[in-house]
Amino acid sequence: MADETFETFVQRERARLNGEREAIFTQQHELEEKLNAVNRELAAIEAYEAAKSGKPPARQVATRRTGARGTSGGARSGGRRDELFTIIKQGGGLSRGEILEKMGLKGNKSGEMSVSNALTALTKSNQVTRRDRKYVAA
Repeated sequence: MADETFETFVQRERARLNGEREAIFTQQHELEEKLNAVNRELAAIEAYEAAKSGKPPARQVATRRTGARGTSGGARSGGRRDELFTIIKQGGGLSRGEILEKMGLKGNKSGEMSVSNALTALTKSNQVTRRDRKYVAA
């Protein structure tokens, strides 16, 4: 009986921590969107000042992970995104943890980050949406 109680405790804690993790990823996504908006405003101010003075802009505002125009590397992460999108379509709604297990990446920090980044990209491109803490094909 003590094993069942411990097992229940572990399951509850795992669910709680996964919930916290998902909330943090959501906050991270929202903060990235805010940062991109601020960067766009700064770039607009730079362009305005350059137009007024007749000189080229002093500097380009770029985000950390993407170039100045907001495009990513494309081909490198495209394969991961395609694989991820296929898994989500076949799964009919999966949590991040379930996706990592299906891909065999649970515990692989760089693989988990790659999946998180691909999930963000798929969500931004409206290929995937979130319902009840699960990712589903749009």
